[in-house]
Parts: sequence; C-alpha cells; structure tokens
Amino acid sequence: MQAFLFYLVYPLIYMVASLPFFMLYKVSDFFYYLLRLTGYRKDVVLKNLRNSFPEKSEQEIQHIRKAYYRYLCDLIFETFKTLKMTEKEARTRCTFHNPNWLQQLNAENKSIIIVMGHYGNWEWAGPSFTLNTNYQLVVIYRPLSNIYFEKMMCGMRTKFGTRITAVNQTLRDMVANRSICTATAFIADQTASRDNAYWTTFLHQDTAVFTGPEKLAKKFNYPVVYMNVHRTQRGYYEVTPELLFMTPGETAENEMSEAFTKRLEREIIRDPSVWLWSHRRWKHVRM
Repeated sequence: MQAFLFYLVYPLIYMVASLPFFMLYKVSDFFYYLLRLTGYRKDVVLKNLRNSFPEKSEQEIQHIRKAYYRYLCDLIFETFKTLKMTEKEARTRCTFHNPNWLQQLNAENKSIIIVMGHYGNWEWAGPSFTLNTNYQLVVIYRPLSNIYFEKMMCGMRTKFGTRITAVNQTLRDMVANRSICTATAFIADQTASRDNAYWTTFLHQDTAVFTGPEKLAKKFNYPVVYMNVHRTQRGYYEVTPELLFMTPGETAENEMSEAFTKRLEREIIRDPSVWLWSHRRWKHVRM
C-alpha cells in the first residue's frame, strides 16, 4: 500500500516541482481555496491563535488564519519545488547572511548547534546554509513512516550537501563526528513529552519545551546559534544566524531553552502567518 500511494502521487509532485515559479504559485493559490473549503484543522488553528493572541479581535484572528492557510500552501509547494530546484535558484530564493563571527568560528574549527522553529521556509534554510558556509550541516529529523516518501524527502534535503540524521541517532552521530566542523540543526519547537521537558510560558500558554538541544550543547560545549528565517516577499527568504550562547557549559539550567523560546516568540508575534499553527503544539498539559 505504501508503494501504491507513493507511485500514485509522485508523478504529480514531480510535475509540480518542474513548474516555473510563477506557475507554482498559481497552483498554490488554487489549493489555498480548496484548503479553505475543506477547513483543514480549522479548530486546531483557531484554538491555537485565540489562545496565543487573547488581545486580538475575532476579525484579526480570522485574518491571520486565512494568511496562514495561504502560506501553508506556498510552503508545501515550495518544498516540492526543492526536488527540481537548481543551486542558483536556491541561492537566489533564500539569501544567507554569513556574519564575521560565524566565519571566525568555522576558521577556528568550532562546531555549533543550531536551533530554529517551524517558521518561514525551514526546508530552504538548510540548502541556504550549506551553500554559503564551510560548515557540514547535519539536520536532525524524524523519519516518515512511508519508506518511499522518506527516501524522496531525504534526497531533497541532501541534494546540496546537507546531511540528515534521525533523532534517535543524534548523540551517536555527534560523538562520531567530533573531529569534523559541523553545524547540527534542531527544529526545536516540536511538541515535547510531558516528562523531562522544561515548562515555560510561550505565547501566553504553558508550554513543554524540548530540552535535547540544550543538553547536547552543554555536553559538547558547542556555541548555540538561533537561525532566523524571514520571508521578505512571496517565494523569497533571508536567513540570518544569531549567536545565543558562546559557551553553553557556563549557562544556568534551562537558560538556553528559555532564550530560544523567547526569541522564536518575538518572531512569531512580528509575523504570525508563517508559523505552523495547524500543529498540535499544546496537546500536553502541565501536571
């Protein structure tokens, strides 16, 4: 059944990936209206928005919801586009700002840990980083259950030289590559289990924060970098690294997790339409 579903859908994905960008966004517009008609996770999106922005009117909430659905369609089709995206397009569509301090860390052969959220096009941020720095980027991810789509996504994510590692192999991979100058990237705003999580207030709500990046940063004492992905216009992004901690080993417990959470929160408040609101981020309740 997995193979049947993949070979049924893959030709459509490949066809979409082959479209020029202006046509890609016309297709995205069409699917946006279909998505609104289906009401995809409408209750989840509205609940998340209302709880996150209690100060906003219902009209404002509905405006953000519609903008989010439009962006979600763009994100899906932009991700498919990666299948056929050229290096020139990757560089042009997602500009990377490589500050002097990051270049200096690389010159000193210092590995780093990257933390970021499901904000902007995180899929394009990977190739942008790989193509514009001398670091070996290693993205930590959760494998898909469908082995055929898993293989497709792995190919898309690694086509420009990025490496990927399953989340349950993170520590082993980092130990094995201590002699290499790596940038290990975590999408750190995923739903954390209630046990062993750090609890804080995020967007006005009790939130369990995934502490894996902090624990690994302290273990290896790698500088921690927040990767900000800013959408400048439709189909174009800027990726800007921000140094959070140079020596995580000297930080207080949960200080890094709190700093990341608050930095991401500021970005979501600035433009809430490009965060993953259909994700059940707050399904766990503090006991």
